[in-house]
Amino acid sequence: MSVNYGSKRVVSGAHYGLRDWLAQRVTAALMALFTILFGVLLVVPTAYWVRLKMPGLRPYIEFITLLPLVIPAIVIVFGYIRMFNTSSWLPLTGSAMGTNLLLMFGYATLALPYMYRAVDTGLRTIDVATLTEAAQSLGAGWITILSRVILPNVLVAVLSGAFLTFAIVIGEFTMAALLNRPAFGPYMQLLGANRAYEPSALAVISFAITWVCMGLIQLVTRFSKHTKAAR
Repeated sequence: MSVNYGSKRVVSGAHYGLRDWLAQRVTAALMALFTILFGVLLVVPTAYWVRLKMPGLRPYIEFITLLPLVIPAIVIVFGYIRMFNTSSWLPLTGSAMGTNLLLMFGYATLALPYMYRAVDTGLRTIDVATLTEAAQSLGAGWITILSRVILPNVLVAVLSGAFLTFAIVIGEFTMAALLNRPAFGPYMQLLGANRAYEPSALAVISFAITWVCMGLIQLVTRFSKHTKAAR
């Protein structure tokens, strides 16, 4: 049961067991997976095309991808709410699916600097023009070149960006709270307002998950180096 006192909301009779925690983790993990998939589909073709065909636009693309580091998340989410509220031409906030879509776009925006930098760094390590010409000489189309030539060669960079995106989605609070969607960040805040010791344990677990993601990035990078050296 929830009781409103002015601008404050007090929750009584709520349960904060293992099932609730797992439900929030599963929701956050699914949102992270969809965000990673969307980020890969957006960033990899863009970075590849800019490096191959439009290198003069690279400084402008880099500037655009760095904007989420300057613009606060609360500004982005308020812009979403103003543009896509129930009285707008595209009322995405009027349904749960539309709000989830907005939340995924918001997460992808926050993760854009890290995903783009990781993919761009991976593209620097390969000869994009030569690989493209070789694939085209064998009759490959653009989709085949991206999926079977470019992506496998920058897979380590994509995985690095994916792990960073996962860590961002797991720990993000502002967007999920203002869009009123279930996520791990708002769950921790609600738990901290009603319990004494559990929030500390959840914070430690969240830090551990973030460090595991960082460790996986290092392992994938080292494995890639050993594989290239073996070849």
